[in-house]
Amino acid sequence: MNWLSHIGRHASRLASLELFRYIGPGFFVTVGFIDPGNWVTNVAAGSQFGYKLLWVVTLSTVILIVVQHNAAHLGIVTGLCLSEAASKFFKPWLRVLMLGSAMVACVATALAELLGAAIGLNMLTGLPLLVGALCSALFSAWMLFSKNYQRLEKWIMGFVSLIGLAFVFEIWLADVSWVQTFTGWVTPSFPVGALPVIMGVLGAVVMPHNIFLHSEVIQSRQWNVHGDDVIRKQLKYEFLDTLTGMGAGWAINSAMIIMAAAVFFKGGIVVTELPQVTVTLAPVFGKASAVVFALGLIFAGLSSSVTAAMAGGSVFAGIFSEPFDINDPHSRVGLGITLVGALAVIMLLADPFKGILWSQIALSLQLPLTIIPLILLTSSKAVMGSYANKPYGAAVLWITGLIVIGLNLALLIDMAR
Repeated sequence: MNWLSHIGRHASRLASLELFRYIGPGFFVTVGFIDPGNWVTNVAAGSQFGYKLLWVVTLSTVILIVVQHNAAHLGIVTGLCLSEAASKFFKPWLRVLMLGSAMVACVATALAELLGAAIGLNMLTGLPLLVGALCSALFSAWMLFSKNYQRLEKWIMGFVSLIGLAFVFEIWLADVSWVQTFTGWVTPSFPVGALPVIMGVLGAVVMPHNIFLHSEVIQSRQWNVHGDDVIRKQLKYEFLDTLTGMGAGWAINSAMIIMAAAVFFKGGIVVTELPQVTVTLAPVFGKASAVVFALGLIFAGLSSSVTAAMAGGSVFAGIFSEPFDINDPHSRVGLGITLVGALAVIMLLADPFKGILWSQIALSLQLPLTIIPLILLTSSKAVMGSYANKPYGAAVLWITGLIVIGLNLALLIDMAR
């Protein structure tokens, strides 16, 4: 490849990821905290078990900080995204297992996002869910292929963030038990029948596709070619960006569970569909709460489905040792697999609410297949050189991975009974 074609290819990669020009990757991941999958799992946790599962948000956020920073660490130091690094350094069987399951996770993520947007469209217009999901998928694909997403992302993220912040604000208006709240944040509890919801919350917070996408966004900036001084500076900046974003996400996720506990659990109401959540927004938005909630679902679903499709494109392109590039056939195939696969599953769903919940459980089941290979890569001196994880850092990562594996094994045992 001559130097002109190399420059053109790199410019194309940067154009494909231009939407991240104005926001830090940490904040972007935070926006994923308030997608339809999070709304479903948090409302299910709060309405069924009150404040008892708040600890899952705390644990998931800690895991997320560790894992997302590690993924960014890989991208900054090597100039490779997670998918490219797996293709370069792993044996074929491990590469196929990791990246194949990651593609399934991207489909599961897109399912929740498209279905959430479709539910919002149904609330506003009465459009059938399948038609709404199809429209959402076409719109997301159009935004990526036409590269128009960067024109919309700022106000979409702003509106979605407004809904999340509304939940935070409402906890000061609701009759919240703060004693139970603080206890719930720090005290692990496993009520009977709670394991699927626990794993759903975990999968909705620590999302496999965001781990791949974070490394993709970071590596596209190619900081590794500018020397050690730039690498060290970016590692420090990235950690602050991740820590700030994850802290905001923890607050928003907690607020959703607290509101569901204060409104639904206290009243003995089990939420079985997303439109019920409009009740929790009434104190802030009044009669317009249903419209605001529907718009929030649409915008959250659309923005998140775009990133899920991008992650699918990144994972699939990485199988061929390529970065995400919307002009590249492999990236386009990955994008298509993600959106079409999600639509195919949506066609088979009888219960949209349970479908979204189980899609998040599927994400939690895939997590070990993303986290463990990531730890192997970032702890290897052959991959990271002098920036490989130190023994203390590697120990923290392995403890994180073992916790995720342990929770998944507990879920599988519980389901087998």
